[in-house]
Amino acid sequence: VQLQASGGGLVQSGGSLRLSCAPSGRTSSIPAMGWFRQAPGKEREFVAAISWSGGSTPYADSVKGRFTISRDNAQNTVYLQMNSLKPEDTAVYYCAGRRTILPGTSIREYDYWGQGTLVTVSS
Repeated sequence: VQLQASGGGLVQSGGSLRLSCAPSGRTSSIPAMGWFRQAPGKEREFVAAISWSGGSTPYADSVKGRFTISRDNAQNTVYLQMNSLKPEDTAVYYCAGRRTILPGTSIREYDYWGQGTLVTVSS
């Protein structure tokens, strides 16, 4: 399984971006998907995750109400809509896949990782 994240870029504070993650290969083996991020000099942290059905979508407290994770199983793509972006959201964002139907919130729960896409929010 390979995961390809895209959609990062430079945006001003208060702006929006939408990230996409398109798994390829045996995508049926990764029903749950998640987004994590890693800021310079910091550890990778959980952002949001989604179950196969979309019925379970946990979020980190720091992004609740601003970010929305969704998926289009027909297109085999997971999205992260990021609104009201802040400079502290600046990070490399990674999508990850998990071999269970329920989404996890920790790094060790995920089996596959994409290469990351850089999001930079200017003040």
